[in-house]
Amino acid sequence: MTQTAIPYVFMRGGTSRGPYFLRSDLPQDLDKLAEVLIAAIGAGHPLNIDGIGGGAAVTTKVAMLSPSDDEWADIDYFFAQVSVEERLVDFKPTCGNILSGVGPAAIEMGLIRTQGEETKVRIRAVNTGAQVEAKVQTPGGQLTYDGGSQIAGVPGHAAPIQLSFMGVVGSSTGAFLPTGNLRDSIQGIEVTCMDVAMPLVIARAADFGLSGYESAEELDGNEEFFDRMEKLRIEAGLAMGMGDVSKSVTPKFGLLAPAKDGGTIAVRYFMPWKTHPTMAVTGAQCLASCALTPGTVADGLLNRPNSCPAEIVLEHASGTIDVLIDFSNNESFVLNSAGLVRTARKLADGYIYVPKEVWDGS
Repeated sequence: MTQTAIPYVFMRGGTSRGPYFLRSDLPQDLDKLAEVLIAAIGAGHPLNIDGIGGGAAVTTKVAMLSPSDDEWADIDYFFAQVSVEERLVDFKPTCGNILSGVGPAAIEMGLIRTQGEETKVRIRAVNTGAQVEAKVQTPGGQLTYDGGSQIAGVPGHAAPIQLSFMGVVGSSTGAFLPTGNLRDSIQGIEVTCMDVAMPLVIARAADFGLSGYESAEELDGNEEFFDRMEKLRIEAGLAMGMGDVSKSVTPKFGLLAPAKDGGTIAVRYFMPWKTHPTMAVTGAQCLASCALTPGTVADGLLNRPNSCPAEIVLEHASGTIDVLIDFSNNESFVLNSAGLVRTARKLADGYIYVPKEVWDGS
C-alpha cells in the first residue's frame, strides 16, 4: 500500500469536531506528528480538500488519548490545533469543546469501562495540566448520545456531558494575572490579561469603537479591528511571558460589553485570527472569571453576583453559555472550579489514510 492507515473516531465535541486518536497509534516525535496531522486534516488549503478538516478552525482540531499515569486521572488528553490555510500545528493550547468528546471517545476506544447509569471520566489535559471530571450518560451501562440537552451553535438535542474543571488557574503561564496587574494599557487600549483554562487578552468592545453585539461575520469583515487586535495581542503575549505569539493561537482575545438579552455580560471570542462562531469552553471560563473579578476591564459592565457558586451567563455570537464558578473572594479572587454542560456525538470511525512518504507507520 502507498498509504498508512491510522484508526480514529470522528466526534463532534461541543461546538467543534475532529478526529480522536489513540496517542500510541501516532508518531511520538512532535515534528513528525505535526506532519501526519497536517496530512490527515488537509491543512494548507482553505477547504482542507485533501483531508478531513472542514475549512474552519473549529473543524481542524485533533484529540489524542491515552491511559494516564497520573494518580488522579484516568485519561490523558493531548490536543492539537491544526491550521486551516497554513501548514501549521499548535500544541500549546487545549480545547474544552473537543474535551467534551473525550469521555465518550475513551469509552468507544475501550480505554474506559462504563460504571452504571453515569460514568465519571477523570481527564488530564496534557497541554496545560488542567484536571477535568466528565460525567457521561451510560444508562444500563450503555453509552448514549441521545438526550434533551441543547447547546447554542449545535442543532437538535443530545445527552448532557457535565464538565468540572479544576486546576485551571495559570494553566499556561503559571499565574492568574500573568502581567501581575488587573489592568494594563497596551497599544492605547486598557486590557486585562488573565489565565484561567486559556490565557486571554480581554478588552471592552467600546474601546475599539464596537458595540460588542456584532455578528461573527461582521467582525470577520472588519480588517481594521483585526489589525489593531493582532498588534495588541502580540505585545500582550510578550508582557504575559509567552514570548513571540505571532504564530501561536494563544493568547486568545476577548471583548466585553453589557448584556442585552438577560445574560450576565456580552462577549465575543477570537481564535485569534477569526471570530469564534459560538464560544470556546476554555475561553468561557476565563471570561466568566474576568467578569467576576473586581478591578478588571469588566468593571461597570455588569452587576456582579455575590453568591457562590456564581452562575455567569455569557451572551455570545450564537446564543448563551452558562458557567458555574466556585470561588472565594477575600483578599483576592480565587477560582476553585468551573462547571459547564456540553454535548458530543460520534460521527464516524474507521481509518484515516496519510501518504507513506509522510509517515510509514513506524
